[in-house]
Amino acid sequence: MKLNCWFLIVFTFFSFANTTIFAQKYELGKVTKAELREKVNPNDTTAPATILFKKAKTTFRYYDEKGFVSITDFYIKLKIYKKEGFDWANFEIPYYVGYEAIDNESISIVSAFTYNLEGDEIVKEKVASEGKFKERINEYWESKSITFPNIKEGSIIELRYQLKSENLSELPDFQYQYKIPVNYAEYISEIPEFYLYKGIRSGFVDVELDQKLEDTSQPTTNTSTSNTSYLYYKQIKSVYKAEKIPALIEEKYVNNINNYYGKLTHELMTIRYPDEAPKQIAKNWEDVAKSIYLEKKFGDEIEKNKYYLYSLKAILSDADSYEKKLEIVFNYVKNTLNWNGKYGYLTKDGVEKAYENRVGNGAEINLILVSMLKMAGIDARPVLISTRKNGIALFPNRSQLNFVIARAQIGEKLYVMDATDKNSYINILPIRDLNWEGRAIDKSGESESIDLMPKQNSIKITNMMCTIDEGGNVTGKLKEQYTQYQALYFNDLYENTSNQNYSEKLEDIHRVIKVENCSVSKEKQENKEQLQVIVNYDFSSSDLVDTIGDKMFFSPLMFFTSNESPFKQEKREYPVDFIFPKEDKYLFNIEFPAAYVVESMPKAISIQSSGNLLGFKYITAVSGNKIQLSVTVSVNSSLISADYYQELKAVFNEIIKKENEKIVLKKI
Repeated sequence: MKLNCWFLIVFTFFSFANTTIFAQKYELGKVTKAELREKVNPNDTTAPATILFKKAKTTFRYYDEKGFVSITDFYIKLKIYKKEGFDWANFEIPYYVGYEAIDNESISIVSAFTYNLEGDEIVKEKVASEGKFKERINEYWESKSITFPNIKEGSIIELRYQLKSENLSELPDFQYQYKIPVNYAEYISEIPEFYLYKGIRSGFVDVELDQKLEDTSQPTTNTSTSNTSYLYYKQIKSVYKAEKIPALIEEKYVNNINNYYGKLTHELMTIRYPDEAPKQIAKNWEDVAKSIYLEKKFGDEIEKNKYYLYSLKAILSDADSYEKKLEIVFNYVKNTLNWNGKYGYLTKDGVEKAYENRVGNGAEINLILVSMLKMAGIDARPVLISTRKNGIALFPNRSQLNFVIARAQIGEKLYVMDATDKNSYINILPIRDLNWEGRAIDKSGESESIDLMPKQNSIKITNMMCTIDEGGNVTGKLKEQYTQYQALYFNDLYENTSNQNYSEKLEDIHRVIKVENCSVSKEKQENKEQLQVIVNYDFSSSDLVDTIGDKMFFSPLMFFTSNESPFKQEKREYPVDFIFPKEDKYLFNIEFPAAYVVESMPKAISIQSSGNLLGFKYITAVSGNKIQLSVTVSVNSSLISADYYQELKAVFNEIIKKENEKIVLKKI
């Protein structure tokens, strides 16, 4: 699977754009009646909206006191077809405000209009000031939001805004694929020859590129003398174009769909000023990790230890091994400190204050954990990560990371931990952390890649004993056992749910059953620190068995029968993310009336996919008036490449088919 490719923005690239297919002009302010009357996108009649075009242009402006600054102008024209597309009339534009040595980024809304056809007249309505909002996301990011007025089916909206940034280490992203189609996309960059960038293309959309080296100049004004002079230089002009870009449909089991949209990013690699030796700017992960460790709000915080020494000595008084110390310290930090929900890899108020107040951001809690483990004699390091919601880090850059967890090593064995989640355990990270790889860093500047994805199957076992009476009514008892990530996932969903409320949720999920005597408990697993979740309940139903004449028909999986596959697309271009490997086992004992015999029942089947990625076993047996069913569905990898999608789809279709086969009972 090819997800990302990169290319150098240099003049040695040859032109391969086909300019004839892009001859149409795409400009704001030129809305036609035909566009407003259009009822559907001719290339995708299901689309609730379509981006008619999106364009952006990045230029560099020179200031005597600051040097070059990047300015990117964005132009968007969007058509609303259906009510389901009304949300596309709300825009949120994030920008970075966490710089210390340079000015923060800024966003200017240049123009924003809604167009409607009233009778035979085009009505143009400007977005008023009350339709524009500024919001603080966190200490590093702000956003400007725009709500377009008078949106109807058929409306067209136009937006132009400008992003100004002194940070030349990367250029603004240009995304050209969304959940709705894009008719045309164009990105132009005019980069002074002094800067050499690496371009990174994400996604699966072909983009045409045309480049040339050209002479240019711009005026500069000396602020002290007010004298104006001209700066002459060459620039690399790059034009990227694409058209008829299909919507990227989000199917089930995807990590973060934003990872797979068509998008361009640029990382500064080299600065080469005249009469100076080229300066390499692009960093590897070792450089990024070391720069973060040297931050006072990171490395210095790990070195602090006086505030917890008394408590550490007390909790470790009976620990007789490093493994026991690891378990005690992790549980102490996890259960004593409370996460305030704030992300980031730098502390805010500091570890000492967080420890005193028993609350802190993610960095404060997990850096306290690292520090205490080190003081306990354990080789511990912080691990920089990008969470699932933050996306995949495409290249080494501090801005690509947004959280920090902990890693410990005892002998040859590695352990990963995140003490911000009360439901997590050693080597059982919160789901939000399971995003490919992290970077463990040390004071010396050394760093290592840490695989964050689970490798061991998490087990869920469902035991059922039920009875079918002469009237086709079913009553029974059910027990579910959730372990490892299955238990973590359950706890994340239902941690604060009462038994009564969970009973109601079960009835909503399964629809055809009445639940009674429901209980949810946590029990110690043998030789394991993590608690497993145990669910018990009684159930009854009059809708699980069909009686026709002297025969009864029912699925042996009862109300656990799946009716449709989650995989429906003809083609899938992004990987299938199951989050963690898992194994679901169903062990059922079904008793039926003695006046009936089994006329037919599903045959046993065993399916194994290539590479042992998926497995399915289905076994039935009958003894007297009792039926035993054993079903196992195994997903043996967290992440499955799109290359295996057709096979995966076929296996799941077979599973659905088998689950819907019926047992037939005939009255004697």
